[in-house]
Amino acid sequence: MSAALESPQERRAPATSAARLRVEVVNSYPHDPAAFTQGLLLEDGVLYESTGLEGRSSLRQVELETGRVLRRLDIPAPTFAEGLALVGRRLVQLTYTSGQAFEYDFDTFKRLRELKYSGEGWGLCHDGTSLVMSNGSDRLAYRDPTTFSVQREVSVTLDERPLANVNELECVEDGVYANVWNTEMIVRIDGRTGHVIEQIDASGLLSEEARRTTDVLNGIAYDASTKTFLITGKLWPRLFRVRFVQTVQRQSR
Repeated sequence: MSAALESPQERRAPATSAARLRVEVVNSYPHDPAAFTQGLLLEDGVLYESTGLEGRSSLRQVELETGRVLRRLDIPAPTFAEGLALVGRRLVQLTYTSGQAFEYDFDTFKRLRELKYSGEGWGLCHDGTSLVMSNGSDRLAYRDPTTFSVQREVSVTLDERPLANVNELECVEDGVYANVWNTEMIVRIDGRTGHVIEQIDASGLLSEEARRTTDVLNGIAYDASTKTFLITGKLWPRLFRVRFVQTVQRQSR
């Protein structure tokens, strides 16, 4: 199927001001400080993580409570692994500039096939129908999970302006949560229009001392059983279970 942009009705849909939320920490867990987290998801209480960098990329199954790596598949250089999604019993892992995604058996990590695409790969999630992919711009591409062909694209907008650097993705119900690269902001995107409907402030999770040896916030996994999110970052020593809650605003006197 050829790529299609959003309909004229969707383009004309009025953008509403995004609600402002913050993270409320429920718990935290150990996280491998050598893991350059690029993709994160939770299935049956177990984490699945894609890590990046040339020569250090991997696909991992991780015990949530301890951070212990239960299964690991190393991705040889020069491949730089990126986002990760689950489609049925298959894991799909993007690559940064190699123009290919790898599909694996969920239970064994056996590579089943390679999927081709043009441009960069950043974030990936499955909304139940399509694979949603980011490439570091303001665009989200909705792809057929079988052929990986583009079904449609939307532009992510915040206050009616394109929002670039959309990174790791997590599909939840009819929305897409995304890290915004090089910020401590997570956004919730309307999957139909691309409008940002929530901005979540995720700053302050790590101490100033810990931040000296870490990289940016990246990695969002949703736990439907508790309606909480698991978030971490590249080279972070901790992974946090959080809720997204309303920001308390001071009343004027």
